[in-house]
Amino acid sequence: MSTPLSMEWTLITEGKEKRVQPNDNLFEITFDGYKLFPMNERIEIKRHIRSDQIGSGEIEELILRKNTTICKYRLISLHSVN
Repeated sequence: MSTPLSMEWTLITEGKEKRVQPNDNLFEITFDGYKLFPMNERIEIKRHIRSDQIGSGEIEELILRKNTTICKYRLISLHSVN
């Protein structure tokens, strides 16, 4: 049985991200399946696949288990407050 795996260069949140600590720019999001992102490099963050970039961030931690990916990323710049 094959394991689905995708390499991603843009983080699409669909509004499901959660702030890890108040007053910190570290966020966590969980995806179905296994996704790999470039670590410690600035990447685009979008709310939806066809929407404009809302900011940029760096992936700090990836956890792959039980066909899910837990991604912790730090928001570096925000293009809009909404």
